[in-house]
Amino acid sequence: MSAVRESVASAARVDAILSVRDLTVRFGSLVAVNGVSFDARRGHITSVIGPNGAGKSSLFNLISGAFRPSAGRVVFDGHKVTGASPDRMLAAGLARSFQITNLFFELPVRENLRLAAQFLANGRGLLRPVASGRAALQRVDELIERFGLQPKADELAGFLSHGEQRRLEIAVALAARPRMLLLDEPTQGMSHTDTQETAAMIRGLAAESLSILLVEHDVDLVMNLSDHVVVMHQGHKLAEGPPQQVRSDPAVQAAYFGDANHA
Repeated sequence: MSAVRESVASAARVDAILSVRDLTVRFGSLVAVNGVSFDARRGHITSVIGPNGAGKSSLFNLISGAFRPSAGRVVFDGHKVTGASPDRMLAAGLARSFQITNLFFELPVRENLRLAAQFLANGRGLLRPVASGRAALQRVDELIERFGLQPKADELAGFLSHGEQRRLEIAVALAARPRMLLLDEPTQGMSHTDTQETAAMIRGLAAESLSILLVEHDVDLVMNLSDHVVVMHQGHKLAEGPPQQVRSDPAVQAAYFGDANHA
């Protein structure tokens, strides 16, 4: 059985689009992330969960380039990107959404997407007239249709519902055609219906061969959606594996699922 597990682990490493090794960050005397390692497989949904204060958001910020690590490395698609700025991460093919909605609320939906899609012109088109950048405009039309935003395309982003804003933010993150999408609490504050629609959308993106790394508080959603789950606790990786294996792990049950405040 151990030989089988090792074979599966080796296959995962070979097929990894993202490899995190011994990632650590210190804020003064606080070690928010302590020696965390895992792989995210190409075309799969990998989720990071844990109780409040477990370090999952700090880990996410280290991977996406928002924080510089104190130690460890991040390798994306075979290239070391440890501590690279978010714009360099995007150029490498890794995009992210944020836990707090991050849009231009005073601009229409279409314009939010156009500004993001200008990256297709190597970031040189932000101040060009709207009529320029055919590839960007085509991408905007694709995203508006893909995310069902046609009725709201010309409305200000600030007038959208919370669920629509979260959907738009994911569309914005996809504008530059990344190979991997990092989603930080994408269903936070959503109604049950919006949550289910978002889950179906994420599943559909993975089916289109987009690799996804998800930080999410909704345990049932994670277990139903993910191919692989990483559990954090007090800055450490507590466990990882397929959802059912993680859910049945006694250490995970004691640290996470056994606490009604975090379930």
